Parts: sequence; structure tokens; C-alpha cells
Amino acid sequence: MTTALARSLESPVRRLRLRVRGVVQGVGFRPFAYRLARSMGLTGFVLNDSAGVLIEIEGVEAAGFAEAMRRGPPPLARIDAVEVMELVPAGGESFEILESLAGRTVTRIGADAATCTECLDELRDPASRFFGYVFVNCTHCGPRFTITRALPYDRAQTSMASFVMCPACAADYADPENRRFHAEPVACPACGPRLSHLVADVAAAIEAGKIVALKGIGGFHLVCDARNNAAVATLRQRKARDEKPFAVMVADIEAAQKLGDLSEAEEALLTSAARPVVLVEACAAGLSSLLAPGLRRIGMMLAYAPVHHLLFDALASMDTVRPAALVATSANPGGEPLVADNVDAEHRLAAIADLIVTHDRDIAVRADDSVMQVIDGAPAFIRRARGFVPEPVYLGEDGPSVIATGADLKNTVCVIRGHEAFLSQHVGGLDNAEAIRFQNEAIAHLCSILDVKPDYAACDLHPDFRSVRMAESLDLPVIPVQHHLAHVAAVAAEHRLAGPVLGLALDGHGFGTDGTAWGGEMLVVDGALWDRAGSLSPLSLPGGDKAAREPWRMGVSALVAAGRDDLASELWPEHSGVSQLVSMFARGMQPPQTTSLGRLFDAASALSGLRLVQSYEGQAAMEFEALVRKPRPLVGGYAIRDGILDFRPLMLHLAEQHPGQTEAADLFHGTLITGLAEWAAIGASRLGIRQVALGGGCMMNRILASGLALALRNHGLEPYLPRLAPANDGGIALGQAAYARQVIMNEQMKLEGGRTCA
Repeated sequence: MTTALARSLESPVRRLRLRVRGVVQGVGFRPFAYRLARSMGLTGFVLNDSAGVLIEIEGVEAAGFAEAMRRGPPPLARIDAVEVMELVPAGGESFEILESLAGRTVTRIGADAATCTECLDELRDPASRFFGYVFVNCTHCGPRFTITRALPYDRAQTSMASFVMCPACAADYADPENRRFHAEPVACPACGPRLSHLVADVAAAIEAGKIVALKGIGGFHLVCDARNNAAVATLRQRKARDEKPFAVMVADIEAAQKLGDLSEAEEALLTSAARPVVLVEACAAGLSSLLAPGLRRIGMMLAYAPVHHLLFDALASMDTVRPAALVATSANPGGEPLVADNVDAEHRLAAIADLIVTHDRDIAVRADDSVMQVIDGAPAFIRRARGFVPEPVYLGEDGPSVIATGADLKNTVCVIRGHEAFLSQHVGGLDNAEAIRFQNEAIAHLCSILDVKPDYAACDLHPDFRSVRMAESLDLPVIPVQHHLAHVAAVAAEHRLAGPVLGLALDGHGFGTDGTAWGGEMLVVDGALWDRAGSLSPLSLPGGDKAAREPWRMGVSALVAAGRDDLASELWPEHSGVSQLVSMFARGMQPPQTTSLGRLFDAASALSGLRLVQSYEGQAAMEFEALVRKPRPLVGGYAIRDGILDFRPLMLHLAEQHPGQTEAADLFHGTLITGLAEWAAIGASRLGIRQVALGGGCMMNRILASGLALALRNHGLEPYLPRLAPANDGGIALGQAAYARQVIMNEQMKLEGGRTCA
């Protein structure tokens, strides 16, 4: 210790350097630190740099600054770490906010946030210069991720760079006492972006039953009156979306409460700064019956951008009796990615929308609305995008950087940097050129804002996946990760589970290590080691991919497996393909086999007479779930032998006894829950494991996931559900990246002569 530093420690005046890491840029952290330092009589400075926020403080109260900072950070900030270094007092008369420093980026940008209360008040205040301005925002709200091209997060690095601030906005931006201090998207009618149409004209078009393409924060919505059957039917016809549910947007939580039976957890999600779509029980008439055919729940979200609030205000002035409700679905034709560009909108949406409403603030990064639900008492993702990306998943340990390219359905990509894993926004199915282009965009942008050049790539095991070819094109060592292993590894990673984990991976399809289609798997995972400890009893997959679109095929397969193919013509006497398929089985046809729980759902749906053909992925399972009232197990409905869980007795009961569809749904779900829990308990006992990770698309079934978690606890086990990433293929990239890093670190330890991480 130097003499000068020793003297400084004895003095009541101290100077400290604080390195603050986390979500601390673009959220009003510097003015917060400025005001806090001044209130405590401290001198020094605060600035943004590539690692986060750097603060130097000096004064008698310096030691208490860090704790005070942690107690009350800005609403959108999150402090992950504060590193403190003692310095020699340097004197000074004031506390200043300095310009940002460039350098290698190890901080991150915040997610987009809904309009805050203060901005909403100004939006509706005739005395405010922001009255009626559709781009009002401050450091507590507004776009972040979707307008940012690079870090540090400064206006020049965003799509606001071309808008020169007027004197009033410049004064707000430069005033540390103003909540718009260094709010990079700050603008007003005098200097900022503009909407292409008057909000009143947009409202009039919707009231008249028109379809509107409305540019928002992360892309365009297709919007229409959710109470107007004709408008919703027109949207379905033009978008070629026959029955897949539409999301509904309402003005506020009071409007939501009139249309949905909301739990406290669902209300908290709806009103959060992220404003996701939340699946809730519909409880009121008046909405179009075409919104979510065959389902009990609807996807609901609250207005989150200024233009939404103004639109609902305008609609309320037209109809003072009924609160407005709008279909607000992603603007994309035929399964293509979300439209976010003005020119692209005119080209791709002209055949769908009667009116296309744009604005002149570019969307640097497109992002769909996030979709969530409450499972087992806590939030769970169905789709993770706007409002949450690029918030990381903390892994708890450092290691090499890995990029994972995900699955071909519900694609996301994931980049691991240091202790954190960053999932991209939802990309979607990689079955067209636009989607491949979007995946390229997501990879490039994520690596850019994280300032990462990955060392390795991870991908699926399937040899024909487009996502696999993407990984192979990155010119990196590639580590393939089996699909269901990735599902389990994703859950283990987000919960930071140490030691062996029993995993149940339950979904529609995944390429197994034996070349067959897996989908109902019991795995044991321990670091870089894993094994398949069991599976569901396999069924034939007649027609291959057709079986996933035509549940009647799986119904026939289940009857054949149970030795009662003679029941097929009795169950479906008018279906011409049934007798032909039965005959093919009788002649010795041997289709590929699958252990998929998703296909078992399809078979049960068909045997119950609910749905023989699906118009969208998972429709049969979702409609079957919607029928459940009180799950109960069928006595003798399953058998467990040598790690194989066999539900043929349940399938045979549905075919022979012809229970009503509601009873069938209750029996099916109740028997699944009981059987899966006993199966896991036997496996866990044999292996000496208590931690059970539950992953795969079937874990989006709220009845199944909640019931299974409870049943596992009753067996004395510790269930873990996906919370920070979707249970479906939207979370696969996280598992691929996390598991691949375990493999890499294991190999490195072998080379170094250390013990392997088991």
C-alpha cells in the first residue's frame, strides 16, 4: 500500500471507483447516480463504457453510496454486480456525467419497455408538448433492443441517429434532473419520427371493419376489431390462417378483467413492463367466436406503445358502451417472419391489409410479441421475444463462447458469453428464404451487440435440418446435441442444477441417436455425460410427417399396437383412408417408429372423435387440453416394464368404451400425469436422483405440466420447469449451447490432465 493511499484510508474523505454491471445503460442509471451523489454531498463522475457504468465518488459519505444505489435503482435497471476499488482522494468541486467510452462490449442493452405512467400522462395532457405524440418515451420506457444497432447504447448507435433534437428535447436530454436525460429515443412532434396516418383515421378504418397493418415497436401488427366476426373471418382468409388462435389487445387491465378470468399472477404479467401476450381464461361474451376456435383460453395483452393508447382512446370516443378489443397478430404472410420494414410492408402486406400505417423510425431489429402463461403458479414462456430479449440466462460459471443454432421449428439462436447465455428473439420455422435471412440477422446482431466471436457452434443431431447447415456454415468446430438432451440441458442450465439430473423430454418429434423419432424420453444427464434411461412405448408413424397433420393415422396406429385394428372402421366409418391404412398394416407394412408423446396426444384426440385432421401444429392437443375439467387416472391405464411406459391400455379404453370427449380428456390427462410421475419415480429411485427436469413442447400443456410437477413432489422428487426459455423448441438453442460447453470444458480438462466433469 502506498503512503498516500494509507493516509487516505485514515481520512474521513474517501474516493472509491465502482464498476456497475448489469442492465445499466439506457435505463436512466447515470442521472440516477448523479442525483444520488449530489444528495450525499459527493464529488466525482459517472460514465457509460463498454463494460457497463463506471463511477468514481469522493467524500465523507462515499462508503454508503453503493448500498444506497442498490436500494433504489431506476425501474428498468438491474444491478448484477458492483466492484469497488479504493483510490487516493483527488479533490473536486462537483459530480459530473461524462461522455461514454468506447471499447470491447461486455455490458448489454435493456429490453423494450411499455409506455410508463408519466409518459402516458403527458400523451393525454393538452398542455404537454408530447400531447398526442405517438413516440413519447423517457429513460423509464420505450424501445431499446429493437432500435439498437451497436453498443455502447448512445443515440448515434440507434435508429434515432437521423433525427436532430429540437432545442426543447436537447435541453431535456442534457439535464441530469430530467427523466429524459440521455434517453436516446427522446423526440417530440417538432423533431422526431412521424406516423404516416392520423390515429383518428386508423380508428375509423377499424370501426368500419377494415384490416390495418400497423407498424409498432418490433414490427407490424395486423389489427382488426376483435368483436367483428366478419373482420376476423376476412383476416383469417387473407392470412391463410384457418383456425390458429389470434391474440387480443385491450387498453388496460380494467378492460382485460372484463374479458378474462385473471389470476393475480396473470395480472402481474399483463401489467409488467414487458407487456407480453398472456394466455387467460375467457369469461365474457362479445368477442368474436373466431378468435380461438375450440379453445377456452385466449391470448391477451395490454396496449404497450403510445400509438396503441391513442388508438384505444379514439375507439373509446366512437363507442362509449363497450371497451374496444383488437386482434393484434404478427404481420407476416404464410408463415414468413414478421414484417418490420416500410417498403417490405407495402410489398408483403398489400394483399392482406386494407390500410398500411407506417412511421419513419427504422426498426433495427425485429421482434415479435412474447407469449406467456402461468404454469404451476409461476410464469412460463411460449414465445420469448419483445420485452425480454436480450435479457440473459445466468449460468453460474465461465467458459468458452458457444453459438447454438437451435431447431428448425420455433427457431431461436443462443450465444454464451462468459457467465451468461443470450437467447435471440423468436425467429420461427426455417422453411423459407425469409426465415433463413432472419436467422442470419439474429446471429449477426446478437454477436455484434455482445461483441463476441464464438469459439464453437452447437446444433441439432438431425442431418437434414437447415439449422444444422447454418451451424456448419459458421466456420467453427461444430458439436451436435441430441434434440431431447438439449431440452433437458436447457432446464438444467437455467436452474443451475449440479450433479445428475433425471430429465423427462416430452414433445412431438426429435431425431434420436438410433435414427428413430423420439419424443417421450427419460434421460439422465450429468455434466457432459448422458444416457437414455427409458421411453414411452413406441407406436408406428404411418405416413411420416403426415401423421403429425392427420391424427387419425396415429389413432389407427394405436389400435394396431393394441391388437384392435378391427375397431378402426367402427370409429371412423366415413373416412376413406382408414380401411386402406388398416389393410396396409395387415399386409405387413412397417412404418418408422416413434416414442413421441405429442403423437400419443394426436392418437387420443382421434380415438375420442375430437379431431382427425389438424390445421396448425398442436391443434389436437390444445383442443383436448381445453376440454379438461377434472383430470383423473384410469385404473390400469398404463404399464411400466424395463423403463418403458406403455399407455396402450388407456388408448384401448378410449376406443372401446367411447367416453364423452370431456371425460376422455379428463382420463387421458389424469392417466398421463399419474403414469409419468410413477415412471420418473421408479427411474429416480433406481438412479439415486431427486432432481427432475421437465422439458419439451408437451410441457406447454398447463394441465399436464402443473399436474406432473405436483405428482412428482408427492413422490418426494424436485421438479424443475422451464421458466426463462420456452419449453418447446424455442428453448432448444439454450440447451444446445449449455451442453456443448460442458463437452468442450470436459475435453479441455482431459487434455490438461485433470479429472473429467461427470
